[in-house]
Amino acid sequence: MRWKTALPDPRLVATAVIALGGLITFLINFPGSMEDDSFVQLVEGREDFYSNWHPPVMSWLLGLSDQLPGPAAGWFTGFEMLVCFGTLALVLWLPKRVSWAAVAVAALMLPLPQLFMSQAVVWKDALFANASFAGFVAIALAAKLWPRRAVRWALLVLSSAFLALAVLTRQNGAVIVPFAVLALAVVAWRLEGRWRTALIHGAALFAATVVIAWGGNALLQLQADGYPAKQEQFKILYLYDITGMVKRDPAIKLAVFDRDAPVLARTVRQKAVPLWSPVKNDTMETDDIIAVKDAVPASVVTRQWKALIAEHPGLYLRVRAQLFRWVFQPPDVGLCHPFHVGDQGGEEEMKELGAKPRLDARDIALWHYGDFFQYHTPLFSHTLFAVLGIGVLVIVLRRREPADIVLAALIGATAVFTATFFILSIACDYRYLYLIDLTALAGALYVAADWRALLKR
Repeated sequence: MRWKTALPDPRLVATAVIALGGLITFLINFPGSMEDDSFVQLVEGREDFYSNWHPPVMSWLLGLSDQLPGPAAGWFTGFEMLVCFGTLALVLWLPKRVSWAAVAVAALMLPLPQLFMSQAVVWKDALFANASFAGFVAIALAAKLWPRRAVRWALLVLSSAFLALAVLTRQNGAVIVPFAVLALAVVAWRLEGRWRTALIHGAALFAATVVIAWGGNALLQLQADGYPAKQEQFKILYLYDITGMVKRDPAIKLAVFDRDAPVLARTVRQKAVPLWSPVKNDTMETDDIIAVKDAVPASVVTRQWKALIAEHPGLYLRVRAQLFRWVFQPPDVGLCHPFHVGDQGGEEEMKELGAKPRLDARDIALWHYGDFFQYHTPLFSHTLFAVLGIGVLVIVLRRREPADIVLAALIGATAVFTATFFILSIACDYRYLYLIDLTALAGALYVAADWRALLKR
């Protein structure tokens, strides 16, 4: 047994592997990559004026990064990676003991494009996933350090801040908050055996998250233009659904449009239907369609959408199922932008920022790296990671220790967040469901770290 005592602690080795891997990822990808939305948000951040077509918190964070020396993307992706890889390292400190399997899993995870490439792009989806992940892990750490009251409450405040950041980054991300609250309440009850304590902790986490998210949004809206962007976004979604239903059944009647917006009714049938695609709604964003759509009040589009669903619920569900298939497991993932390298934005935004498109030799090498995983492996698959997550869920629910409960709640929150895209999806971009992949990888690391105890229950 002497040779075992001479070996370093696997917890420390695995932590070092993740820390070193995160640093290497940052250095290789520095200063990160930006695409159209990223440059729009950077312009808004620099001007300190937000349009609400994008999450204002993204523009605000990029504005803060822009005030620091060096590229704004470098600071933003550095923050993302610090949260992601730092939280992954903290997962290793949840079990009582860590096996050497965690070192192997950590080493296998780091080269995957989900960590090596997705974390290096200025994407709200990566920020949302990282913030959600960190919020739940902070609760698990609070459970482990429960007797240390000051540390426990500090971690819960940190958790509420990350959960609020997730909500501010993605509105439908608010569905994760009840799972975090329930997990904390169950953990408190398991540790202290009093429902009153459970209710107090759950209510405190919920209240703190709501206050931070609401207060943060209120402050950001002070610098917003007041345009009803959310209303317009739902208008686009509803018209996308209507057009998809007409494409599937050309004989369907558009009674509301025929009565209140006949020009839009003709435009949908003659121009929008031929352009409709389950891959994304952008194919319908032509100048003539946009002009007709903008001339019609959102209330008219909403009434037509509701009328079609009421009259043809099966047709609506078939269209939505087709769209969800494309976002969850697309027939051709290459059409859904599984990764991004370099800098490429709108001509107007890049001119305003004084930026130039970038696709250098390093970017091309990263492009080939992503292509290898896309064309020669099954790893760009949310289904694969969802199955992995379900496997982790089954294992942790057999034991149900505090950290197990929190991880199970994170997986449940991920499932419900994913389900919201059955209703909301208007494009199949792989990054939209990035939370599935990150949650599954974190779960695999947790199980590997404590596999003996988990299997023994």
